[in-house]
Amino acid sequence: MKLYSMKQAVNPQRVRIFLAEKGLDIETEEIDIPSGQNREESFLSVNPRGLLPALVLDDGTVLHESVAICRYIEGVHPEPCLLGATPKEQAIIDMRQREMEFDGLQSIAWIFRNTAPHFAARSHPGAVPDMAQLPDLAARGQILAALWFERLNESLESQEFVAGDSYSIADITAFCAVLFARWVKMPIPDHHSHTQRWFAAMKERPSAKA
Repeated sequence: MKLYSMKQAVNPQRVRIFLAEKGLDIETEEIDIPSGQNREESFLSVNPRGLLPALVLDDGTVLHESVAICRYIEGVHPEPCLLGATPKEQAIIDMRQREMEFDGLQSIAWIFRNTAPHFAARSHPGAVPDMAQLPDLAARGQILAALWFERLNESLESQEFVAGDSYSIADITAFCAVLFARWVKMPIPDHHSHTQRWFAAMKERPSAKA
């Protein structure tokens, strides 16, 4: 297998942490998104969407969605279980993972993509036509990301991890979203003690450095 990744990019980081939790070390090639390397033919021949990460399997199959890659890895290497062992666990983890992705990561991405100077003409990720930044979309992202932080803190008041009593892919996505939020000057609010506790524990995991 070969993973196309970028060290500073949030979605590749999700997959790298997942692999690290599984104790897997696979061949990786770095693709630089700010310089546009992901839109060059050499990478588009791997993933025509121009998005990272992309995992090329030994038979040539390309997986290019973060959760799809993680599902494949879980199927091949089921331990430790990060996607749930029972139908109920799987449903809860999937539900929470999607909340972290769409309410958290997406909102923060709207802020970042519509304010970062080097994406002034590339506000939408991947191999798509150039698009100007939209200040209103960044403002919407600010409101929704703040709401996501509030809800995350509330949920962590009664449970140790994002999806319940066990570490899962939902924690990985939430952790990466919190790190990403720092890029747009949105740290965890000081009064969010439950999220602060959870985040401190996440940083202590060896996989956090992946």
